[in-house]
Amino acid sequence: MALASRVRFLARALLRPWTLLRGTTFGRTEPAAGGGGDGARRFGSQRVLVEPDAAAGVAVMKFRNPPVNSLSLELLTELVISLEKLENDKTFRGVILTSDCPRVFSAGLDLTEMCGRSPAHYAEYWKAVQELWLRMYLSNLVLIAAINGACPAGGCIIALTCDYRILADNPKYHIGLNETLLGIVAPFWFKDTYVNTIGHHASEQALQLGTLFPPAEALQVGLVDQVVPEDQVLSTALSAMARWLAIPDHARQLTKNMMRKATADRLLRQRDADIQNFVSFICRDSIQKSLQMYLEKLRQRKG
Repeated sequence: MALASRVRFLARALLRPWTLLRGTTFGRTEPAAGGGGDGARRFGSQRVLVEPDAAAGVAVMKFRNPPVNSLSLELLTELVISLEKLENDKTFRGVILTSDCPRVFSAGLDLTEMCGRSPAHYAEYWKAVQELWLRMYLSNLVLIAAINGACPAGGCIIALTCDYRILADNPKYHIGLNETLLGIVAPFWFKDTYVNTIGHHASEQALQLGTLFPPAEALQVGLVDQVVPEDQVLSTALSAMARWLAIPDHARQLTKNMMRKATADRLLRQRDADIQNFVSFICRDSIQKSLQMYLEKLRQRKG
């Protein structure tokens, strides 16, 4: 009963996602470097920085949740709010997503949100993960991932929701869904997104093995669309954006919806069941022990 009540609260809160944040202020603005008028003013929050170019109709959204841009509940919610703000401003037609943290795009889901917490917290967290995926996957904006660092697991899923992906040519910057290596299972909508991108056979192997692809292999399998020198990732993303924005919005948006609606609808029909499945799975003693061991290894490595 308490869990159902918490899920109902969260459903209401996600319609007003700022209610989920703890001690975060939105709407701050600051001049962009070398910028002038309103179109050059940055805005954002503690964990997300948005650098808009109103004249071009493009914004650069930077993740800044150091050290590795883990997808905490706060970061997930701030990303949804920032994207919603850009979608509601008809000035903007495209967004480039990238990292403000060195050597990592996003390390994926925040394991501390999934370990040693209450079932109600797990439900709240998973609903926020769902919400970000749905927002990005169905966005009418052109989304381009400028992947300037390592991109495993949830970081990979964020990239896969984008229309186009550019990866820095650095052998340390791997991308893929490696959940099985942590003893957990990717949900069906992660799998569907993977299959839609690289095909069923490649996804079946990569998901079971938890494969993380280096840049050349990621390009070969179709996980990314371009691999470029690290110092050219953002400029290449801006060039790619120009090609996408040359297409009339209405035609592109209708086509995107046609291609993606069935995948999104599958999650929408099963959101509550998916949350319950996640909570049941993550609450297992074996899963909690596996996550605790992994987090302890990370702490030892940092020490």
